[in-house]
Order: sequence, then C-alpha cells, then structure tokens
Amino acid sequence: MLRDLKTSVIAVVVLTVVFGLTWPAIMTGFAQVAFNHQANGSLIKVHGKVVGSELAAQSFTKPQYFHERPSATAPAYNAGATTFDNLGPTSPDLAKAIKQNVQAILKLEGPYNPGLTVHDIPVDAVTTSASGIDPDISPAYAQLQSRRVAAVRHMSLSAVKKLISANTDGRSLDFFGEPGVNVLELNVALDKAQGN
Repeated sequence: MLRDLKTSVIAVVVLTVVFGLTWPAIMTGFAQVAFNHQANGSLIKVHGKVVGSELAAQSFTKPQYFHERPSATAPAYNAGATTFDNLGPTSPDLAKAIKQNVQAILKLEGPYNPGLTVHDIPVDAVTTSASGIDPDISPAYAQLQSRRVAAVRHMSLSAVKKLISANTDGRSLDFFGEPGVNVLELNVALDKAQGN
C-alpha cells in the first residue's frame, strides 16, 4: 500500500509539472512567437496608443462614425462581462427592445436614406449578438450607415464604400459564418483617410 501511495504522489507531481507548468509555458512561448498579435489580445493601436481590440465592440455614438450592434452587457460593451440577453422569439421584452432599436435607426439613418423603412434595416442593426459585444456588423448594415458617414465627414460615398469593402472579412475558409465588417477597424481607417 505504501508503494502505491508513493507511486501516486510521484505521478501527481510529474503530471502537474509536465501538464500544469511545462506544457502551458511551451504553448505560451509558441503563441508569443508565432501569433504575437492574437496572443496579446488583437489590440489595435493608433499613433502608438491602444484604442481597442479587434475582438470586442466598443461604443461609437458620434454621427461621423459607423455604429456597432446593440450590446447585451451591462454596462454596454463591457468586455469583462460578455453575455447574451437570452430572450426567445416570443418574448415581449425582445419585441420592445427591437422596436426601440428600429425607431433609433430610423431616426439616425432616415435623413440620409430617404424612404428608409423597417424592412430595409438589417437584423444585426437591432439585435444583440451571442456575446453581447460582437465587433463586426454585416456589410448590409455598414452600407445603410455609409450615406450618413459620408455626409457628416464630407467624403464621397464611393470613398466610404471602398473603405467598407477594404474592411470586410469574408467567410472563414470560404464557407463558415458570414462576411463581417469590423467597426473599430473601419472607423480607424476612416480617420486615417482624413488624416486624423
């Protein structure tokens, strides 16, 4: 019995050192060398200053910027508390939230998109993502906002649409997911295009 106990203790110590310390250290070192940007949070810097991450939405409220999806976190766009709203399709709370979001989109985008109706608004403009802080919007939502951004920034619509196209990621491996536009990267590109 003492022999079994000794063998068990040695096994626990060896496995802890190998799989609890050595292996994580090797993987961390590998990630830092091979995937440094991703391993450090996919941070976006402007003039050497971190302005956000490619992986988490942040709030943009000024009209000269593209806006993100609604957030499900409290406070809004809190990367430390990602969550989903867990409201089913028949939920009165979901219907109320969508109605409020639709009215906000119509008010913001309507003056720049004459004839805009609820049927023209992409679903991601009025619903939260699974994480509550999805950094991407659909190309359709970006196109809806393009007229406002172009008008407020005094840029040509074609120049804004080129930036949307340049910042649109396709499907992963050409068949997983949907194309998306990273809002932070697009807004950084807009500022850069105007020398900001």
